[in-house]
This record gives sequence, C-alpha cells and structure tokens, in this order.
Amino acid sequence: MEHTTLPLTHIADIRSDAAVEPGRLGHSAVLSSRGVRVVVLTFEAGFVLKKHSTPKILLMQALDGRLRVTAGGQVTDLAPGALLRLDAGLEHEVEALEESRLMLTLIG
Repeated sequence: MEHTTLPLTHIADIRSDAAVEPGRLGHSAVLSSRGVRVVVLTFEAGFVLKKHSTPKILLMQALDGRLRVTAGGQVTDLAPGALLRLDAGLEHEVEALEESRLMLTLIG
C-alpha cells in the first residue's frame, strides 16, 4: 500500500496486486492519504458481499467484470467505466455477476 503525504502520487497499475482468488474476497489497499483511501476488491463470479456500511463517502468503480450493487432501495449494475457514489453510512450489498475487480475510494 502506498501511504503518502506528498503533493503528487502516481500508481501505474492499481490492478497489479489484485488477483481474483477462488472462494474468497480479495482486498488490496492501494493508497492511503489524508482524507482519502483507495482499495481494490476482487470477486469470483457469484460472490456476494453481504449488506454492510462504511462511515465514509464511498465511490465505486468497476475495473473489470460486472457487479450488482443494492443500496438505498436501488439496484445498480456496474460495468467498467461506471461510477457509483454512496453516502457515508448507507447500507449496501455487492454481488459479482462475473469475475470482477472493484475500486473503492473512501473519502473523509
């Protein structure tokens, strides 16, 4: 994980340490800096991350694959290029419709 207080941080490929591992949720902390943290989660097809919440604003971006996010009574499918923002404390569930990697940016 990159921890920085420098004015500029460059990570060439956030996917490089984020391999999908059968039977488990993969978790790779990519960046931690004042006010922001970036994590990549990896999912095998069919994996469900049960309902939970985070105390920070959350941005979700699919890096590859396809994911279904249920939050606030709404169902949203995420594919590469899509962005979803969740308020702090909003309960959500994530289902991998296929093998996927998800970038999470926690703000605050």
